[in-house]
Amino acid sequence: MAWTYILRCNDGTYYVGSTRDLDLRMTQHYSGLGSAYTKRRMPVELVWCLESSDIQTAYALERKLHGWSHAKREALIDGRFELSPGLAKKRRK
Repeated sequence: MAWTYILRCNDGTYYVGSTRDLDLRMTQHYSGLGSAYTKRRMPVELVWCLESSDIQTAYALERKLHGWSHAKREALIDGRFELSPGLAKKRRK
């Protein structure tokens, strides 16, 4: 089994990741060892996760969520799936 997950960082941004062991990965993030991004934005909170059958599927979903706007991620987190298609993609600078 594998997981795709979203963390809400202290600055209001979201971190999207995937892992084979969600408990271990959350322990790493909560202790500041998860990633350079989350380490600079502590504390973090797990706000959404989805179990997948394998790591390839979890990683593919992670990559898809990376392209989503902040608003679309919030709709997913809040369970407002009906809003997701109408929300804009992340703007590229």
